[in-house]
Amino acid sequence: MKTWRILLLSILALVSACSGNQSALDPGGAAAIHIEHLIIGVVAVCTAIWILVMIVLGWALLRDHSQESGRSGERQLTLTVTAGLGATVLIITGLTIASFYTTRSIGLPENASLTIVVKGQQWWWQVIYADPDPAFSFQTANEIHIPVGQDVRIQLESADVVHSFWVPNLAGKQDLVPGRSNSIVLRAERPGVYRGQCAEFCGMQHSHMAMMIIAEEPALYQRWLAAQRSDGVKATNPEASAGMAAFLSKPCAACHTVRGTPASGTTGPDLTHVGSRQTIAAGLFETSRGSLAAWIADPQTLKPGNNMPMVPLTSAELRDISAYMESLK
Repeated sequence: MKTWRILLLSILALVSACSGNQSALDPGGAAAIHIEHLIIGVVAVCTAIWILVMIVLGWALLRDHSQESGRSGERQLTLTVTAGLGATVLIITGLTIASFYTTRSIGLPENASLTIVVKGQQWWWQVIYADPDPAFSFQTANEIHIPVGQDVRIQLESADVVHSFWVPNLAGKQDLVPGRSNSIVLRAERPGVYRGQCAEFCGMQHSHMAMMIIAEEPALYQRWLAAQRSDGVKATNPEASAGMAAFLSKPCAACHTVRGTPASGTTGPDLTHVGSRQTIAAGLFETSRGSLAAWIADPQTLKPGNNMPMVPLTSAELRDISAYMESLK
């Protein structure tokens, strides 16, 4: 009885991992559905093969070998090996064809309604919403908003090493290779927040290089788009105003951009609307004044090796700058 309980708990634990955030078996888009069908098909075929092998093995162990003649046994062995070889060829061919058609079905459509450029950095994602009119172009970081029910072309580039863009709920993996541009299509069939991850080892903070794909109804997406195109919110309280002054007087403004201010650095993420993002530091922390202050105070302890240096600040400057960052929504 105890063995059955352990087996049942193990099965439930495995099944519980097949849903929710960052699961290829909980598809939220057309490409992910095709991939899920391929995964289930491969697992089903492999399971059937395993069961068949176990049955044949059991039969071979239990049957009576004493009544077999030498020539008869040799003939049976030849037939068994021939049948196994033929079945192997058919199965491998079938799985290859299934994989080929799955890959074709998730290829890049020519009628994608939107193109977003995503550049892999060590260790964060630069997201560029380009527009023919430069006045409507803007950048964000580690967070990609897309409209529900529309094909979105993600143009993938890398600024340093090879990364891999992977949002399991929506699509397969695609590499970001320095000097080369790749593409992948995202299409969300339902609103939600889908977590993505760099799937190619890219350095010591590879595991802390996540992204959020936020799928919204088209009307909400257009509202978000209009807000992101605007300049940073002006500081309205004394603490945030003091934080803005401190931010602009420190090296922060040389590395980061806040549109509507003299800060126009390009080394680090665009911070124009950083307070509206769900996370900071590529998914390391939820966005709050406390996490912003902790990150600004000592980024190297929280994420060793990243390119943000520790800027000497007084406690008052740290409070003011974190208040300013939180206000940028």
